[in-house]
Amino acid sequence: MNVRIGHLSTFYHTAVLLMARGTVPARLGAEVEWRLMGTGPAIMQAFGRGELDLAYIGLPPAIIGIERGIGVVCVAGGHIEGTVMAGKEHWQGSPELDDLGAVLRQFKGLKIGVPGTGSIHDVILKDCLERHGLRSEVEVVNFPWADLVTEAVAHDEVAAAFGTPALAVAIRRFAHGRILYPPSQLWRGNPSCGIVVSRTFLRDHRPLAERFLELHEEATEVLRTDAAAAARDIAAHIGIIDEQFVLETLQVSPRYCAQLTPEFAAATMALVKSLRRLGFIARDVAEPEIFERSLIDTIHPEPDHYRRDGR
Repeated sequence: MNVRIGHLSTFYHTAVLLMARGTVPARLGAEVEWRLMGTGPAIMQAFGRGELDLAYIGLPPAIIGIERGIGVVCVAGGHIEGTVMAGKEHWQGSPELDDLGAVLRQFKGLKIGVPGTGSIHDVILKDCLERHGLRSEVEVVNFPWADLVTEAVAHDEVAAAFGTPALAVAIRRFAHGRILYPPSQLWRGNPSCGIVVSRTFLRDHRPLAERFLELHEEATEVLRTDAAAAARDIAAHIGIIDEQFVLETLQVSPRYCAQLTPEFAAATMALVKSLRRLGFIARDVAEPEIFERSLIDTIHPEPDHYRRDGR
């Protein structure tokens, strides 16, 4: 049995930690083919072609795919609040400006960069601009890979960026930048990473899917409780980023767990409304179409760990 798992370059998901530690095939009882994809929409296209069994993805691209008839379902969480606004140091942000509208209004007539159209970062950015009456005032520039957004900020091709914690740390380090608005305030509880499975794979290989979720939950615990060890292993596996960079990224938004909480589901359903309002989908996708909770409720019956700091 060969399990095809799609993942993004976002190394703070458990995929890279699991790859780094190398125990998945033995514990899963199956060979694993990890497939790196540029964006969430690209992952959904691969599901549509029958090329993936399971994947890490922000929920908006999954919702768009489900609405278009792609047979997948979200069986676990992974991370919440993974979208950050960042830019060069001369821009004002939080805490000197406590209102997101005031932060965004600095960019009237300018460009903000973000990963691919329909990604969670893209949807949150466009929703924020719409809510503050700036959709026609700020140009959104989409990039096929998140890494290209850092270069665009560094070279002043865009004035600011919405994207992952890793993107924010890269802008801080390589573009003399800073976090302009923290992830918890952009969209509280937003489902930045879930585990999505082909419905056919879930039907035919349910025990295997359950074993993978056990490994996934164990890895989220490492990210929560031993970030330094996780950063060391991740940096060694990737090879082109240092341990401190990984650790800083893990600390930007340390909201890891595999459970599908009421907050996770509510934030997802709010995104459904936004996706329809922004024209990404033509109908409201119902919660049972998006989530299948039985596996994660079996392996994670205890309370969730997303907000272990109480915030």
